[in-house]
Amino acid sequence: MRRTPAIALPLLLLTACGAPEAQRTTPPGADSAVVNVYTHRHYDTDKQLFARFTQETGIRVNVISAGDDELLSRLEAEGANTPADLVITADAGRLGLAKQRGFLKPVKSAVLDANVPAHLRDPEGNWYGFTMRARVIAYDKTKVKPEEVRTYDDLTKPRFKGKVLARSSENVYNQSLVAAMIAHDGPEKTTAWCKGVVANFARDPKGSDTDQLLAIGEGLGEVAIANSYYIGKLLTSDDPARQKAKGLIGVSFPDLSGHGTHVNVSGAGVVKYTKNEANAVKLLEFLSSDEAQRLFAEGNMEFPAKPGVPVAAVLQGFGPFTADTLDLSQLGLHNADAVKVLGAAGWR
Repeated sequence: MRRTPAIALPLLLLTACGAPEAQRTTPPGADSAVVNVYTHRHYDTDKQLFARFTQETGIRVNVISAGDDELLSRLEAEGANTPADLVITADAGRLGLAKQRGFLKPVKSAVLDANVPAHLRDPEGNWYGFTMRARVIAYDKTKVKPEEVRTYDDLTKPRFKGKVLARSSENVYNQSLVAAMIAHDGPEKTTAWCKGVVANFARDPKGSDTDQLLAIGEGLGEVAIANSYYIGKLLTSDDPARQKAKGLIGVSFPDLSGHGTHVNVSGAGVVKYTKNEANAVKLLEFLSSDEAQRLFAEGNMEFPAKPGVPVAAVLQGFGPFTADTLDLSQLGLHNADAVKVLGAAGWR
């Protein structure tokens, strides 16, 4: 991987969530009352939870925000001099890559082991998921019947020629979906699936998951691959620009080769060179708590990682589903293969 000097990352922002303004210039580093977080997530719920953690523990949360690949490049460039204690990404595959590149260290926590199911965390304790999202099929209820989108394979059928909307192959959520397919079915069958989807594209892949949903509203396609929480946010939005799509969208939890619907996590791992390991573990334990899991569910429309925490009402409205219980460490292990398969299929 190309080494990127820390000074070449102008998008990184340092803030101290929940801390007085005077404390926000405190340089990151060893401090009994601080935890330094590198995060790809950009949600208000996270800011609220960091502030609550500070209120409850007195531990400041310094936050550096950037894309997940930028954060991994920064960790590589900084090496043992990194101020980071905890790295958060919105994808288990990127957490797996962080582990493979030696950026994380295993930690032991009875709290985390109790709160986070085994398939949603690294077997060796290098990272833990704290929210879950499903990679679903959104469809135009006026044109598509639910029984037409029961599996991911349905997207490759002639029925949907010129009607499938999707993000680019550079999107990590698509890479992890394909990685899960490779883990279950191997690269040959997965390549055939990708080629079938590409043949049915309504347009060249572009934009975010939300852009695919809005495109359904504009009649540009009939089905789209999207994460469940984007749909939850759309359906609870008052934005006038989203009302057309809001009234059309239906949700299918497609089956993956008999294993259920592909799921992914946002999660975090303690950085190998942390100077505040105990504080980092405390924050990660807090993010897996009932309090935090409820806010993730209600505030960001994500499925709680901890069993027993209620799901947001709008997500309950999608109906029950069977989640694939693939060990999500497989997503990182098969990421490079997924990128090759997507490229070979012509998914740009």
